Amino acid sequence: MVNSLEVRQLAYAYPDGTQALFGVDLSIARGERVALLGPNGAGKTTLVMHLNGILTAGHGSVAVAGTPVRQDTLKEIRQRVGLVFQDPDDQLFMPTVRDDVAFGPANAGLRGEDLDRVVKDALDRVGMLHAADRPPHHLSFGQRRRVAVATVLAMAPEILVLDEPSSNLDPAARRELAEILRSLDVTVLMVTHDLPYALELCERSLILSDGVIAADGPTRELLADTELLARHRLELPYGFAIPAL
Repeated sequence: MVNSLEVRQLAYAYPDGTQALFGVDLSIARGERVALLGPNGAGKTTLVMHLNGILTAGHGSVAVAGTPVRQDTLKEIRQRVGLVFQDPDDQLFMPTVRDDVAFGPANAGLRGEDLDRVVKDALDRVGMLHAADRPPHHLSFGQRRRVAVATVLAMAPEILVLDEPSSNLDPAARRELAEILRSLDVTVLMVTHDLPYALELCERSLILSDGVIAADGPTRELLADTELLARHRLELPYGFAIPAL
């Protein structure tokens, strides 16, 4: 079976000469939920920007469901890689929730009943169908984040990439989003500093540090390794203990 994501020897330097990635290798199988952990400046954002071709590899390769990320495949890649930004207000810009969710599929050529069905299904999957006709700015932050997820699901992506999904959420909104993410039949890569959230949602985690994958394994095992966390400037919240199996 073809993996949802294959990254091989990916290296990248910014135009000013700053080397951000030094040869990243990773594979994510279809249906996996994987957390990408690492300190600030580790290269997480740079890596994510390669997944849908915002940045072009200086060396190495990226493939999504077997399709290489290249200039001539960008349209297909950007439909297959759904990126949910940390701030939902960067993603929502239309007069109503329905218009925001319809924007991507409509640009891809969907019309009429088919478009209505896709929008309804995407909003239903995140529990926001009741808000279809409301302006996004009238919603709570947690609701806007769920709508942002719906805008990506409407494109039927191969992989859902979430940038700090739990940030600025109150406990109830955090729990609701976790329930939604667990219910989705889609590959997920979750970029987060929230280690308990990674443990809750992702059986597997990667630690990106200094531009390379420093660790790859079961989330529970990585988070129980205090020396590993300390080496890569990762910390569990005060008083948090890894629950026993």
